[in-house]
Amino acid sequence: MTKDMTNGKPIKLILGFAVPLLLGNLFQQFYNLVDTVIVGKVLGVNSLAAVGSTGSINFLIIGFCMGICNGFAIPVAQSFGAKNDKTLRKYVANSTWLALLFAVIMTIATIILCKPILRLMRTPDDIFTGAYTYIVIIFAGIPATILYNMVSGILRAMGDSKTPLYFLILSAFLNIFLDLFCIIVLHMGVAGAAVATVVSQAVSGVSCLLYMRKKFDILHIRKDEWKLESQYVKNLCSMGIPMGLQYSVTAIGSVILQSAVNSLGSIAVASMTAASRIGGFFACPFDSLGATMATFAGQNMGAGRTDRIRQGIRSANMIGAVYAVVSFCIIALAGGKLALLFVDGSEEAILSNVKLFLLCNSIFYFPLSLVNNIRFLIQGMGYSMLAILSGVSEMIARALAGFILVPVFGFAAVGFASPLAWVMADVFLIIAYYKVMERTEKLFKEGRQLEKVE
Repeated sequence: MTKDMTNGKPIKLILGFAVPLLLGNLFQQFYNLVDTVIVGKVLGVNSLAAVGSTGSINFLIIGFCMGICNGFAIPVAQSFGAKNDKTLRKYVANSTWLALLFAVIMTIATIILCKPILRLMRTPDDIFTGAYTYIVIIFAGIPATILYNMVSGILRAMGDSKTPLYFLILSAFLNIFLDLFCIIVLHMGVAGAAVATVVSQAVSGVSCLLYMRKKFDILHIRKDEWKLESQYVKNLCSMGIPMGLQYSVTAIGSVILQSAVNSLGSIAVASMTAASRIGGFFACPFDSLGATMATFAGQNMGAGRTDRIRQGIRSANMIGAVYAVVSFCIIALAGGKLALLFVDGSEEAILSNVKLFLLCNSIFYFPLSLVNNIRFLIQGMGYSMLAILSGVSEMIARALAGFILVPVFGFAAVGFASPLAWVMADVFLIIAYYKVMERTEKLFKEGRQLEKVE
């Protein structure tokens, strides 16, 4: 079911759209958490560290794939907001061809390069084999990742955030079952966790695609609409590639930081793995709000409603502020105990590190909310290049933490790396937001429409 976000109260629309996204993100984090719990409890600390040491490189590559898919969905949202169904279908068709091309290139390149990258990241020798086994299987599953994110991105662009949720829930439960089966029954080790992730995502992507083709008449693409057209390809790439690079540029800082953590040993790597999984749960509402703002801004940009874009960002920031306070209170009271999901109570160093990491991050959750809300709103309006520049700010902050702070202050500096990145990104994004709104309102007053959706 599609949803027009160009009419109605923004806060009600944002909450209604964000809640299914939030549930989907929670389920995604849930099966990521189950992966980690099973690996940590069944296979031990070294296997936990092996999976965790690949987190940043995973984010670098998979984040790029997700970014281009989300970027491809922006012209779709703008076309939907402009009520131009034929243009919408052409964008969907052209993005399909581009997605296939990126899937082939990214899969081949990453499988070839992942071992040298792990070496460059100074992955400890005692976990190197496990880390390589896990990440090479994940990279082999890039086509499944792109399939699910492409289909779900198109549906969200048209205001449907519920359908992707249903298939993500299916994927989550399938992943949990396959985790238990592959690791405990088949004794596949960390490879079992990777296989479970890839297979479950492939099932979810195919199921979502079949449902979309059956239920959404607006997406029944005609033969002549499948033709590659240079203008559509150009517009899609101008949105998708910068958005993918924004994820990757941000991840480069995470790779540098992960390399610094790797140099501290397996205990530090395991600590960051557990803390990141827990933190991922608490960050889900911010991710959901951000994705909502991309669709909200895209549709209203297509409709020429800049007044609603301003109302929307105020509503999203208010929601983010309230949640930031609530989540900090929860972490302050119970953050340290949550690490017991992954390791035994005897692992005192890991438990202490996890508690420190979560506290340092949660103090700065409102700046994280601003990063997501403003960045995705700007992207939804069509200014994807600005997202790369904000990502550069985050990369610089995490790189400084990795190169300078971690060697001096140890694991304590790891906890403050992301907050430093969020604050630096906010400085840029807040200025960019006011400049973008000023420019856009001027264009609409002059009667100029977005060429990208015509």
